[in-house]
Amino acid sequence: MLGYILRRILLLVPVLLGLSLLVFAIARLLPGDPVALAAGPNATAADVASVAREFGLDQPLPLQYWNYLTGILHGDFGVSIFTRRPVAEDLAAFLPATLELVLAAMFLAIGFGIPLGLMAAVFRNRWPDFLSRTVSLGAISMPRFFLGLVFQLFFAMWLGWLPLSGRFPLIEEPPPTVTGLLTVDAVLSGQFHALGIALSHLALPAIAMALSPLATIMRMMRASTIEVLQQDYVLTERALGLSQRLILFKYVLKNAISATLTVIGLYFGWLLGGTVLVETVFDWPGIGLYATQAVLTQDFMPIIGVTLCIGAIFVTVNLVVDMLYGLLNPKVRYQ
Repeated sequence: MLGYILRRILLLVPVLLGLSLLVFAIARLLPGDPVALAAGPNATAADVASVAREFGLDQPLPLQYWNYLTGILHGDFGVSIFTRRPVAEDLAAFLPATLELVLAAMFLAIGFGIPLGLMAAVFRNRWPDFLSRTVSLGAISMPRFFLGLVFQLFFAMWLGWLPLSGRFPLIEEPPPTVTGLLTVDAVLSGQFHALGIALSHLALPAIAMALSPLATIMRMMRASTIEVLQQDYVLTERALGLSQRLILFKYVLKNAISATLTVIGLYFGWLLGGTVLVETVFDWPGIGLYATQAVLTQDFMPIIGVTLCIGAIFVTVNLVVDMLYGLLNPKVRYQ
């Protein structure tokens, strides 16, 4: 198992290097002049050249990439041309909010999608199956930003059950920062009042993001379970008189969930890269809003930093998925 994990980790190195090179090249080839924009509308040619020297943008592109790459190895993601702040500090400030939102959405999607998909397969072609397929089809076809607006209108404005936007109210004292995830920090500090406030703000954006992966996970789990239920060993276990619950949870679930793991890993990365609209609708202070502001100001250092950060998290999640494959299916470890 250790050799299997080491092989997967070694494969991450060329992936991250290729991603960094691709994103760096695209950022430099984009139209517009961020240096002139940062220098100001009344800047002279000398002012623009001074700003370019300050950020090392007057050097050849290969040298710029080499300096950037060596800086990343030391935790330096460069400096924002527009705000003059280190990108690493901005990522440390904004990334926990996005991670908390994505983790909450995936928790809901996995926690409800797998049991519902299992139930739909067991009651195949009966009303639970028809109901789950109808709900999943509606959930997967709804844009997340539209769901967010509907949730805000119904639960926040009409019913007044949940907050309209934001991550934590300004008039309340947030829990001490340990991980940057407000819910986790509230639990670690024992501030359960702050935990309730954080969960109330997290509920609507997390549900809006969770419905699409929930529907996909449920449909994938249903299809995999139906396929496994038709295998010879399942028919043999039934013939031996084993209970349906034992067969389902001890033998069928372990084999049916393998294909669903791929969808879970892909959706995690997709949600990380697609939080912009939800964060904009709910005014959620994550890297989606941070990246949007960087695009509007043509500030390519934050754009590169956000892309690399999302890419690193995505390949790490897929590494974890590969490890889970190895645990569920020992034959995979030797491939």
